Amino acid sequence: MNLPPPNSSDRVFLSTDWRDLLMLNYEIDSALTLPFVPNGTELDSFQGKTYASLVGLRFAKTKLFGKISVPFHANFDEVNLRIYVRRNEAGELRRGVVFIREIVPLPAVSFLARAVYGENYVSLPMNHSIAMNAAGGSVEYRWQSKRQPFRIHGQTEGVSNPAKEGSLEQFISEHYWGYALRRGRSLEYHVTHDSWSVWSARDAAFEGDGDQLYGTGFGDVLARAPDSAFIADGSRVLVFQATVIS
Repeated sequence: MNLPPPNSSDRVFLSTDWRDLLMLNYEIDSALTLPFVPNGTELDSFQGKTYASLVGLRFAKTKLFGKISVPFHANFDEVNLRIYVRRNEAGELRRGVVFIREIVPLPAVSFLARAVYGENYVSLPMNHSIAMNAAGGSVEYRWQSKRQPFRIHGQTEGVSNPAKEGSLEQFISEHYWGYALRRGRSLEYHVTHDSWSVWSARDAAFEGDGDQLYGTGFGDVLARAPDSAFIADGSRVLVFQATVIS
């Protein structure tokens, strides 16, 4: 597990399992992402290219502070649109994500995430169809907004393997920090999890009106096929308390 460095907060805010992650990755004009980059961070890139990812996943066995299970809120779906940033802290390169929007079906989860981390959560009706085992399978997440249907879906191809060192899959899946803006302040929080095994994904796509959810710029990006797509098995995850960096 990617352990927190000694100078980060050692208080666990959330423990959960992230499972059945479908990750659709798009090359994107960096100019579109710059307004979302928090002070104290800069855009991250892979081989000179900037990426945004649309990610569907399941939260399971979720607990606050690593021990408090809230009835009817332990298991739920999420779909998020993210970009990638980095921060140099005393010579340590911290690679992280910034969420453009996160969708969950539970209003209480949205409220807590907005209040504590300043994340751009919204609650919408959601469900999924997942048929996965050790050999692979298919993943689909569905939701509705303003009575319009949306979904992301993909089918595994080949066998799963740990993300190769220096690969795009490793770059996408191994950012261990989160950054957000709350009331004009930049927040940083550490996220730890084991490295994941991944499958390449075929027939992977987003369907729906991306302009409605994310604005015209991101909508135009999501209207085309992803530049890469993969499915990850997931693991246990710890999310640590946020600190102000700027």
